[in-house]
Amino acid sequence: MSRKRKIRIVVAKPGLDSHDRGAKVIARAFRDAGMEVIYTGLWQTPEQIAETALQEDADVVALSILSGAHMTLFPKITELLKKKGLNEILVLGGGVIPEEDIPALKKVGIAEVFGPDTHTGKIIEFIKENTRKK
Repeated sequence: MSRKRKIRIVVAKPGLDSHDRGAKVIARAFRDAGMEVIYTGLWQTPEQIAETALQEDADVVALSILSGAHMTLFPKITELLKKKGLNEILVLGGGVIPEEDIPALKKVGIAEVFGPDTHTGKIIEFIKENTRKK
């Protein structure tokens, strides 16, 4: 099945994390790969992120975090997405996330977690292989 429109991806910085260089780099890489990118900016609440995903008809939500609050914020975001009926959205995590936390994050609906040294091509490939077709 061929894709009828570009992949729409929301890049979000949840919580009080103000380090956004990585999110901006990844947003640009997604754009350069032909995706439509909606960057939320800093200090987004889980509710704001879920609402943006709904309003923007997102295929993917890419969460970037360096603050260490991923075990609180990521599950809350996936819960809110499910409550809004957005079960098919691919949710990714990125940033500084300890490997021992990854299995628990995947259990709550994070499809994959990418660390700081991940090549952007690998993330783009994962998205293209795992997003639903529209």
